Amino acid sequence: MQETDELDEYILRHIDEESEYLKALYRDTHVKLLRPRMASGHLQGRLLKMLVRMIRPRHILEIGTYSGYSALCMAEGLEPGGRLYTFEINDEQEDFTRPWIDNSPWADRIEFIIGDALKLVPEMNVTFDMAFVDGDKRRYTDYYEMLLPRLADGGYIVADNTLWDGHVIEKPCPQDAQTRGIMDFNDRIATDPRVEKVILPLRDGLTLIRKK
Repeated sequence: MQETDELDEYILRHIDEESEYLKALYRDTHVKLLRPRMASGHLQGRLLKMLVRMIRPRHILEIGTYSGYSALCMAEGLEPGGRLYTFEINDEQEDFTRPWIDNSPWADRIEFIIGDALKLVPEMNVTFDMAFVDGDKRRYTDYYEMLLPRLADGGYIVADNTLWDGHVIEKPCPQDAQTRGIMDFNDRIATDPRVEKVILPLRDGLTLIRKK
């Protein structure tokens, strides 16, 4: 498994292609935004679409829109009448992301909201069938506890970055609130009898959580 780059290329050649629109968004993300690694990319994007196809949710919540790549992938998998609500707390991101969402083939399935999901989601009268959590790592446990009562029985939460570049098996320094946030979240999920869970070592770690 040492030939990581070659294996990555092999995988991408043997899964569904991303659309030209998503390719263009991914390129633009790398040219114009800081931390472009935050975008889901081809492999994770195809997985998110496949999960939506499998779960067949009516309502999806995303926490952390960033450039919109993951939102578009999930919206692509939605059945007619499905709706994706995606929250981005950084208002400076809106000028880049909103045109990419509004001009996409899936714009009518997406509601892009600038604001704090922890404050705004509780005000919504929506029960979610699926959620993708990719926001502030320090607040992952808060997102989880806010979201679980608003998740349908048998619904799914997909949490990104749960291996955090391997830092979860290291002792975090006191100032590293993000690593501690991820570790606290992982510990909470591991012992929570309300859910079933599995961690996939895909990219930076992807946790699948099913509400019983």
